[in-house]
Amino acid sequence: MTSNVRVAVCGAHMSGLPLNNQLTGVGGKLIAQTTTAPQYRLYKLAGFTPARPGLLRVANGVAISLEVWEIPMGDFGAFVANIPAPLGIGTIMLADSSPVQGFVCEAYATIDAEDISHFGGWRAYLEQG
Repeated sequence: MTSNVRVAVCGAHMSGLPLNNQLTGVGGKLIAQTTTAPQYRLYKLAGFTPARPGLLRVANGVAISLEVWEIPMGDFGAFVANIPAPLGIGTIMLADSSPVQGFVCEAYATIDAEDISHFGGWRAYLEQG
């Protein structure tokens, strides 16, 4: 049994962004910078401060940049308990086809959201904004 959980983050929890302290505050450690498999779309969600994206797995997607963090197993529940709907934790496929837990978004929240997938990731979107 592993003592850590790998968690993929693709938005405001990434290094240097406003919610990163929620990861570091539970002992999270950055272990990789990579992308998803090319099966996702990234949307700028409405109504969040700070702004947040939503990652949705789709049939015709692209690779989205993200970070993979390790969180101690004993702190994972406390971390997840602070995630507001329509976001949640689910299984994300990485570029190397390995599965990891990570932030996903419920599909209903993307209906009127801005599709920012063409930027390739949240950080690139912020730099253009």
